[in-house]
Amino acid sequence: MTSSSPLSHREILTAFAGILLAIMLSALDQTVVTPALTAISTDLQALDGLSWIIVAYLLTSTATTPIYGKLSDLYGRGRLMVVAIVLFVAASVLCAMSHTLVQLVFARAVQGIGGGGLIVVAQAMIADFVSPRQRGKYQAYIAAMWAFAGIAGPPVGGLLADHAGWRWIFWLNVPLGILALVLCRRAAAKLALPAWRSPKIDYAGALLLVPGVSALLIWTSEARTVPWPPTVSLALAGGLVLLAGFAVRETRAAEPLIPPRLYANRIILFTNVIAFCVSTLQFAGLVLLPVFFQIVMGMPAADSGLMVVPMLCGIPISSLASGQIMGRTGHYKPIIPCALALATVSFFLFATMKATTPLPAIIGYVALLGLGLGACFPVLMISTQNAAEAGDIGAATSSVTFSRSLGASFGTAIFWAVLLAPLSLASIGSAQTLFRYGRNGLARLPAPEQAALLSSLTAGFQHVFLVGAGIGLATLLFALFLREEPLKTSPRGNLAQPSSANA
Repeated sequence: MTSSSPLSHREILTAFAGILLAIMLSALDQTVVTPALTAISTDLQALDGLSWIIVAYLLTSTATTPIYGKLSDLYGRGRLMVVAIVLFVAASVLCAMSHTLVQLVFARAVQGIGGGGLIVVAQAMIADFVSPRQRGKYQAYIAAMWAFAGIAGPPVGGLLADHAGWRWIFWLNVPLGILALVLCRRAAAKLALPAWRSPKIDYAGALLLVPGVSALLIWTSEARTVPWPPTVSLALAGGLVLLAGFAVRETRAAEPLIPPRLYANRIILFTNVIAFCVSTLQFAGLVLLPVFFQIVMGMPAADSGLMVVPMLCGIPISSLASGQIMGRTGHYKPIIPCALALATVSFFLFATMKATTPLPAIIGYVALLGLGLGACFPVLMISTQNAAEAGDIGAATSSVTFSRSLGASFGTAIFWAVLLAPLSLASIGSAQTLFRYGRNGLARLPAPEQAALLSSLTAGFQHVFLVGAGIGLATLLFALFLREEPLKTSPRGNLAQPSSANA
């Protein structure tokens, strides 16, 4: 094993700056491109398939998350960080130089492979040089970076598309990516390398995992279409079959991508389930609240987007608070139930909203959701890393990130299905017109349909928010049984091979 010397406080801050920059690059590329789709369509003369510019990135970044986590355990975080940044920057150049939609979608898929690695490896690197007890405040800064990406991404993308050209969205990644590499590389070089030199890569598992996850994500992105076309049903069935095969494969692989021994640890199992549910609630707020504000309350699209800013601001505030509590007390178990209680109450309050509900009250409801969700994020990541074996830090980190990604995708599909449930099949076309054109879409419909459709959709939103409250309450009760392990006071910089007993 290669030894590692402790990092100075200055080196930790320098490396963490690079980590934040890497996470910001990946997070921004999930939000900054959307406002530029019209400009891209005009420049590339492509009208159909624009959504794949977004979907391609999400598919590959999510599907490769467990692979990066495991490879970082096998080959070292520093090496994988270099690979992820180089892939991301190179793909950004390809995106900027694309002349057809097919080229751009391909480049975005490659960029997603790098972006997924930036998120997982960066968070695992923190575990290598910061102790779990002191890691909370660092995770809070990461939550703040995600919130920043959610707030700043759309306006930045719109400004660049309007005044500099959409290609600059990708060109700017090049100097920022190089800076992130320089900041991270020096500190990463001091981390210990894994002790084993001939790891067996689970290629068969990867070949089952990547298309399986991709198929399920395609299903969730198209599940709002009623009735489902045959391709959507096929994607769901194919994804489930491939992931079932992946689960069987992982029990037999010498070096599984997602080691089953992780889930034998009750803490890691519980945190992954909670992460899945919390992410479901988060994206229910991010995706459905703006639609509610537009359709039911008649807000313009820009104003409806601003209405979720209190949620995005509440997340880093409560993340910082929970991180400070963990650092001072060394305990994390009481935080999760309290945080989930806030999120659950917020969804009950959402279910009472009508077109006449005062805006200050709605802003308070939205901020309450952000405060509840934000307090969960540092706890889930840190408690998982704290419970994992040193040689499984990357896999454990990726398991939480992967669970959150799946929760976001499945949650969106589930909530859309609940929203559309009150509508009869005869009015589905009218509802889709309303979703496409917002409140102005009502004017496109016959007068008798307008009141009935709006009433059905209002009821659908109430059902959605009550389902969210039920998920929050069930997750709260589940979290009461989360076992607490004292937070360690030393970092996990020396990677060690998992014991044969755990293999």
